[in-house]
Amino acid sequence: MTPKVLLIDDEEAIQFAFTKYLGKSGYEVVTASTLVQARITLTQKNFDIILLDLSLPDGNGLEMIAEIRQSQADVALVVITGKGDVPLAVKAMQLGADNFMTKPTDMGELEVYLRKSMELKGLRRQDTVRRLMDKKQEPFFGKGPAMKKALEFASVAAGKDSALVLHGETGTGKGVLARWIHDHSARSGQAFVEVNCSALKGDLLNSELFGHAKGAFTSAHQDRPGLVEVADGGSLFLDEIGDMDLAAQAQFLKVIEEKQYRRLGEVKLRHSDFRLICATNRDLLEETKQGRFRLDLYYRINVFPIYIPALRERQEDLEGLVKYLLFTLNYHQPGIPSEVIKMLKAYNWPGNIRELKNILERGILLAQGDELEARHFTGLERAMEPGDSAENFGKTIGAAEGTHIKNILAQFNGDTVSAARALGVSRPTLYRKMKKYKINP
Repeated sequence: MTPKVLLIDDEEAIQFAFTKYLGKSGYEVVTASTLVQARITLTQKNFDIILLDLSLPDGNGLEMIAEIRQSQADVALVVITGKGDVPLAVKAMQLGADNFMTKPTDMGELEVYLRKSMELKGLRRQDTVRRLMDKKQEPFFGKGPAMKKALEFASVAAGKDSALVLHGETGTGKGVLARWIHDHSARSGQAFVEVNCSALKGDLLNSELFGHAKGAFTSAHQDRPGLVEVADGGSLFLDEIGDMDLAAQAQFLKVIEEKQYRRLGEVKLRHSDFRLICATNRDLLEETKQGRFRLDLYYRINVFPIYIPALRERQEDLEGLVKYLLFTLNYHQPGIPSEVIKMLKAYNWPGNIRELKNILERGILLAQGDELEARHFTGLERAMEPGDSAENFGKTIGAAEGTHIKNILAQFNGDTVSAARALGVSRPTLYRKMKKYKINP
């Protein structure tokens, strides 16, 4: 990306020399001869660097410094002044300028100034991002008794370093809670690394977890660290660990016990001090009985289990979740019609919070900036039979889920990729449910 420079100077010779030299050096230069012209230009474009002359036809450049810092806080600002005005340049730096240069300007020195200024800009932006992250809003989990118990356990888990497993259906917010536990733990300043075990199998999963050495396999053109290595000092979150194949389970068990591993194609032992957080939508104990999950791994990771209830089990949280999700989706219309809330509460939510977010996002798109209304949630109307009440709808959860999946598949003409996205589940999960309810797309 070409760095953009705004040169504010009324001398034509300076404008010509700077534009020609900086253009050859890979910069895009825009010029302004007065404070008025500079103000107009700053409203039209963002810049990486501003070169500001203090002596201009319509005023002193010092007047611009506060304005620049207010409109483009991260921009690198270099003041240009005559040799006799060094005290004035020092004052400019006190007001917010990053550096100053004197005329006549040496072009070699100019480029050094620009590089240093760009470095300052990068550091300033990183600091801004860090402060914004520090102020990020806490996720809304709910206030009902079902979720209150899960949050109490999560608070205990955050204060410990033991392995834990988050149990719950797909879309209940296991990943969000895992991140919350990490952010409230002693490891919060280190990396939170997420791996979806249902998306990768065999050597692909091993390569992702442990990395590989150059030449370990055909496409391994260079050494690559694994996510276990990246998580050193932080937390490793294995989502849907119940989908991990048995060979990978055996290898990972050793890593958990010894905190040592080898990259693929390498004999060197490496060490990683990570905190393990797992999540699953399966009954792992039942999986061990069926021979699909190692019993020794189950006991190793299930030190501190936390169950996250399905959305249909905590209807009292739904309205609060709707308000929070609408906020995250930048929907700021006043209030939510009671008719919409009633419709949302009457639905069974087989895809849980993930599906709720998808439905709300689709509603916002259909509303096109207007207030949400019941007509913006046509998918829910198709999923429910006319006359069904929330009470009747909840009596046959399995039948409702099967019916909903059939309707969504019909809506997307059997396209399982689009249907899984609309339901807020992975394709493997969708296939399992289709098999369970004997659904043929």
